[in-house]
Amino acid sequence: MKTLPSWFKKKVPSNARYEKVVNLLNDLELTTVCKEAKCPNVGECYSRGTATFMILGDVCTRNCRFCAITLGKPRKVDSDEPRRLRQAIQHLELDHVVITMVTRDDLKDGGSGHFVNVIREVKEHTNVTIEVLTSDFRGRRESVEEVVCAGPDVFNHNMETTESLHKKVRPMMAYDRSLDVLEHAKKVRPEIILKSGFMLGLGEEKEEIERLLKDLRKVGCEFVTIGQYLRPPGSTLKVENFVSPQEFKEWGTYAKELGFRLVESSPLVRSSYKADQAMLHMSMS
Repeated sequence: MKTLPSWFKKKVPSNARYEKVVNLLNDLELTTVCKEAKCPNVGECYSRGTATFMILGDVCTRNCRFCAITLGKPRKVDSDEPRRLRQAIQHLELDHVVITMVTRDDLKDGGSGHFVNVIREVKEHTNVTIEVLTSDFRGRRESVEEVVCAGPDVFNHNMETTESLHKKVRPMMAYDRSLDVLEHAKKVRPEIILKSGFMLGLGEEKEEIERLLKDLRKVGCEFVTIGQYLRPPGSTLKVENFVSPQEFKEWGTYAKELGFRLVESSPLVRSSYKADQAMLHMSMS
């Protein structure tokens, strides 16, 4: 087992805002990817009064090997979830919200209809900007269209890794299918901000990373996040290497040279890390 480098060691903040977020999520019976995916930034984000909400339950129908979310048979869709999520946004006085989902292959539409209900509830009762982080909906373009046309400001679908590592890292996904999801979202609403992210440290080659970034630009992606893979509890997918902060910086520079409007690239970056600040930057640029 590889020793965690010093740059991963950080204090876990806890303050009144942290406690407020935790208590509110418990009271409203809401799930966050911060907790379920065991994100290393959960303390920092909760202490800033932010969280990434995860809808459609906390059980996923796929077994991506990098992920800490439970695999199994999901519960019935909770029709009251949109209202409770909207209440949480109002209580936390958010300006920007990130909403993600577990993959629901058990549902005909992959969960897009419920996602639309959540977006509409939030848009009707608040003035927040909305980022959605979706599954690939099994490549069902109609589902992508439904979510995009509901009016989110940012559409995010993560590539997670390079093409050659897809079968190893997320065997039930497909590299080209994920690119198609992103491309179709941009085609349906050209004005939407298109975002994606991936991990390093899984044994990817330099040329593969370059190709992944170029492929993302080709489909219209403007915002990319790059972070270090950390093995979650119970996973057999090992960390092949720890990428240095300097290397992350170099990849960030390379991505900007390709034309990405915004790049977040460092070891602890995760898909929705400081997404509110990124949205502010994007809207001002």
